[in-house]
Amino acid sequence: MDENKDAIFKALGDSTRRLILDELSERNELTLYELTARLIMKHDLSISRQAIAKHLSVLEDAELVISRRKGKYRVIIFNNEPLKNLLKRWIE
Repeated sequence: MDENKDAIFKALGDSTRRLILDELSERNELTLYELTARLIMKHDLSISRQAIAKHLSVLEDAELVISRRKGKYRVIIFNNEPLKNLLKRWIE
């Protein structure tokens, strides 16, 4: 659990990754293209899909996002269970 805890804090330590999680929490799932468009248009970020893919890799390592193939697209889904489990340890 400590390794995952460290991965979660590393993932949350970056403002772009927090924006990604915010966007994913508002929608059930997003493709990489949709996520990129939302970050650029809604948050005025100057970021490439490749850079977002690198951020997603960190978020996947922390198990905060899950990606699945849906046809020819990669769909990204927010997984809040690791956060719930982490907070549950401190709250209860």
